[in-house]
Amino acid sequence: MTLLINAQGVPQLSVCLSEEPEDHIKAATAWALAQIGRHTPEHARAVAVTNVLPVLLSLYMSTESSEDLQVKSKKAIKSILQKCTYLPALEPFLYDAPPNILKHVVGQFSKVLPHDSKARRLFVTSGGLKKVQEIKAEPGSLLQEYINSINNCYPEEIVRYYSPGYSDTLLQRVDSYQPLIN
Repeated sequence: MTLLINAQGVPQLSVCLSEEPEDHIKAATAWALAQIGRHTPEHARAVAVTNVLPVLLSLYMSTESSEDLQVKSKKAIKSILQKCTYLPALEPFLYDAPPNILKHVVGQFSKVLPHDSKARRLFVTSGGLKKVQEIKAEPGSLLQEYINSINNCYPEEIVRYYSPGYSDTLLQRVDSYQPLIN
């Protein structure tokens, strides 16, 4: 796999996935990308930096894709996401991915953020933390556990600040606040 990456094979597969008109060839390409990206975080990053993940997502979600292409695209996304620690490639999925894919994206953030202070800061400034607060997860679900793990990376007041409805709570406090008059 490393040989394929070093030989610039991944960008060629990415081009094939985007430009090939035949679904059966795209499906084979998605399978190949999954095989490469599932091995190590470095392999997953090599796949992710070619911007292939959004292409796979669109093929998975497209009603025009064959069933085989949809299945292989979904498997490729999951395989790559489960090893990908390159957060810039993951963040767009917070906004675009369906719930069955979103779970894997949030899971990866929950693995990386506890160990990377720069990533935590960027996650806040890029809007990622706010987006995670907006996700509706079932109590006790794996997705909720991932969200809790992410929230535990930040001071409570930061999490509250980015939670839906917090600005309304602050405005209510302003409305009911009695000024101190000397």
